Amino acid sequence: MCLAVPARIIEVRGKRAIADFGGVRREINLSLVDAKVGDYVLVHAGFAIQVIDEVDAQEIYSLWDSILEG
Repeated sequence: MCLAVPARIIEVRGKRAIADFGGVRREINLSLVDAKVGDYVLVHAGFAIQVIDEVDAQEIYSLWDSILEG
């Protein structure tokens, strides 16, 4: 099973980007998608694998919150 995590792109540097994972910033690889600053992406193993809209990203965050709260 694979787990992809939503993140918002805050800076693009060629095929690399800085992404915000709910307050934690990490560098990711954009080689597989065409994403720009402000876009939400699903990230797996350091690679953005899909661009998603903000509504979908927020829904995923909400689902995780409810799972973690038990």
